[in-house]
Amino acid sequence: MSAFNSEEERAAWALAESLSDQARTMMRQAEAALETWKLGKEMNRLRCERRGISASDAEIRWAESANSKNALTDNSFHVGLATMYFGAATANYSRALYLRSRGTYR
Repeated sequence: MSAFNSEEERAAWALAESLSDQARTMMRQAEAALETWKLGKEMNRLRCERRGISASDAEIRWAESANSKNALTDNSFHVGLATMYFGAATANYSRALYLRSRGTYR
């Protein structure tokens, strides 16, 4: 927003921007966790292939490993936080816009 009608509107907008930044940070962490999971899955597949273990058995072994579960848990956790932060940012953007429209009609 270019100009604010009140300090309250400016504060709501600033908080929304901050929450959006935090949400983007959480999404980057979720993406990193997903990449960790994908890389681990591929490394496990190759390791099992060298040992003569079938692809389906490799998949089962990876799914049951602590590294797999931790990466998926981290991904889910950070996606949940990002969703929460994006929702809170949306509410504050709406509040700022409401305050702007209320100030326009005075």
